[in-house]
Amino acid sequence: MLDVIASGPLLTVQDLGRAAARRYGVPVGGAMDRFALVAANRLVGNPPGAAALEITAGGAELLVNAPALVAVTGADLGARCNDRLLPLWTAVRVGRGERIRFTGRSREWGARAYLAMAGGIAVPAVLGSRATDLASGFGGLAGRPLRPGDRLPTGPPPPLVELGLGRYWPPAARPPYSPLPTLRLLHGPHSASFAPEALELLTTRNWRVGATSNRMGYRLEGPPLAAMRPFDVPSLGVVPGVIQVPPDGAPILLMADAQTTGGYPVIGTVIGADLPLAAQLLPGDALRLVLATLEEALAAHRTLMALLARPLDADEGDLLAAMAGEGPQR
Repeated sequence: MLDVIASGPLLTVQDLGRAAARRYGVPVGGAMDRFALVAANRLVGNPPGAAALEITAGGAELLVNAPALVAVTGADLGARCNDRLLPLWTAVRVGRGERIRFTGRSREWGARAYLAMAGGIAVPAVLGSRATDLASGFGGLAGRPLRPGDRLPTGPPPPLVELGLGRYWPPAARPPYSPLPTLRLLHGPHSASFAPEALELLTTRNWRVGATSNRMGYRLEGPPLAAMRPFDVPSLGVVPGVIQVPPDGAPILLMADAQTTGGYPVIGTVIGADLPLAAQLLPGDALRLVLATLEEALAAHRTLMALLARPLDADEGDLLAAMAGEGPQR
């Protein structure tokens, strides 16, 4: 069991979402940074899609009610266990009665951290997933953000889970997170209907994540993107990564909780391999977009899948630092 002491701006249960339910108009949802979620689960011996906690921007505090093997991946949000730093991207044992807290962003980048426990978060599955769908109000715990006083059940740990103690995911095997990520973009079905300078603007300047952005989509602040003429499009299927352009010309980058269909023109789509980078942005952060080819997108996907499938070994230095309560490599 885990008790929620503080929830911060947004604390939710997430897994890999509901891809099979898209046919019913249900968003995929799930973790914003799917790479970090899978890595956290692998570190503690869970199936890749086991449910974990997504911590946004920090401020969360959790009480551990039984000894457990845990891993924190994604952003460095100042994770601590009691009074010691909690090693990131590392499988660590925590004891009964210890508290895990996230003080907030401690680097130049980072929006979301993932806390996985051996055995996973055992809330009921809805439509094949334990992920929290905030818009529809189901999944997770009562379909809502977690709040102080909530108690989360955890599943039985996998066999031989303690053999994973000290497993470490090195920086070279992670996505290239940065304060100003470059996201690769494929042409969208309506890109030819925009003025020539629109695509140039989109791919040659920095864009800022607007204050009204959320898990459904990022409103990008910058110059408006003009169409060659006013036009309407019938609703079409959309996925996370699509960039829609509403009539005001301000692009919207769809994220994990995006709707399944939309009627705004689509100027491009961020490749799936770069969505973990986008997931680590908060309002006010900047990003860049560059055009890519389909071949580059496929190669990037293969590279990301190879990183997720790599063998994991214990890092002796990080393990000793964790056991001694010292500040480990982040």
